[in-house]
Amino acid sequence: MEFEVSYTLENEQQFWDELDDIVSAHCETHELIDNTLRSYLHFTTNYKGEYIQTEYDIARCSYKLLESALFAAHKDYIRRQIEDSADTLHFIMAFLLYDGRQNEITLEMMNEEGAFPRLIELIRERKDDEAGLHRMELEVLYEMSRIQRLRLEDLMLIEDDFIIYMFDIIEGLSDDVNDPYHYPVIRVLLVLNEQYMVLAHDPDPGQSPTTQLTNKVIKMLSLYGSACKTFGENIILLLNRESETSLQLLILKLLYLLFTTPTTYEYFYTNDLRVLVDVMIRNLLDLPLSATALRHTYLRVLYPLLAHTQLKHPPHYKRDELLRLLSMMTSDGGSMTHFGAVDETTKRLVARCVKVKWLAEDIEAAMSGNETVAKKLLGVELPGAMASSLSVVEVAAHKEKPGVQTPSRREDSMKEEKDGLLLSPTTAANGNELGAEKSPFEVEGEA
Repeated sequence: MEFEVSYTLENEQQFWDELDDIVSAHCETHELIDNTLRSYLHFTTNYKGEYIQTEYDIARCSYKLLESALFAAHKDYIRRQIEDSADTLHFIMAFLLYDGRQNEITLEMMNEEGAFPRLIELIRERKDDEAGLHRMELEVLYEMSRIQRLRLEDLMLIEDDFIIYMFDIIEGLSDDVNDPYHYPVIRVLLVLNEQYMVLAHDPDPGQSPTTQLTNKVIKMLSLYGSACKTFGENIILLLNRESETSLQLLILKLLYLLFTTPTTYEYFYTNDLRVLVDVMIRNLLDLPLSATALRHTYLRVLYPLLAHTQLKHPPHYKRDELLRLLSMMTSDGGSMTHFGAVDETTKRLVARCVKVKWLAEDIEAAMSGNETVAKKLLGVELPGAMASSLSVVEVAAHKEKPGVQTPSRREDSMKEEKDGLLLSPTTAANGNELGAEKSPFEVEGEA
């Protein structure tokens, strides 16, 4: 007989008080825990729409259970007892999402228990009146896929139609860039692309050499890129705004493949590519000395961006700014110490960039006008400077823990200014800040 209790509530406060009572139950046996979980799910589901009306309310319900003494004492058992049904699905997804974000073991358990195929199925069954649930399913799939390697058999379940369906969602929302569907869908496509990259360049130990799994994200953009332009616009916007390193890397990995796959060389609109150049220049300048690996990844993407896309055609966008940036990145001292000591990998990657045909021609033409900079750039010669066979492996392998924020020179400088560390008595009297570094692209005599 199913455990069920009826409730009569008069107001919202009574609802939250009763929920506190349910999750505060003292349970010593699995049977009692099961009864409490059934009460929790029955109670929250029964009042959805009345006292639970928003995503915030659903999250609040989840945290009532997650922060309870019951969960603290029996978390492993509770995670494995949670089973989805049509009525309780929204609350179960919320519980798994918020628990998984705090405890990766939950996401690993879901993968072990075969949750990936179920999530794909649920996402395909989207209902118009369950937008919040659909978005949460996308977020659970994203969180589960970005912290661990998916199994080959799971990736093989992804059909072309599923990827097309995801792109169609984005295009259908193209008039509203702030629609909450945009970024959950985009993030799923980005993390699936990463999974395909890892599988291609670091196969499973038991994988047959003849088993080649096509990257279906790149495949669909190769075939139908002209109908998926909103996706491209949004990943550039996301790179421009995003401060989480792991998500920046997901975007850079996709960009790398797009710019090194002939059928997607010109996927982006030219104006979007120009915005991307601006973003990359700014981000490279803003990375502190410690962010060496991320700087390498940006440079690995910059080369095919400049060499293979429409940017190779005149008029050449931000040519002078790019040359100044690359010059700074190969300077070990003197007047350009923005990047500090230069490692050999950075030198090699910069050498590859400056030998992009239209940049190299401009350097040679400028020999008489700026001989020092020209010789410096042209003289960055290391064995295999133009070789890129290892780049895709390095790009695919570069990862960062979720939640880690990309360090920023600008933010560090602002913090130091706030703490009063950048003003000496002399400069304070003169009104000049030692930390106000002059832009490397500022022309003498101009404000």
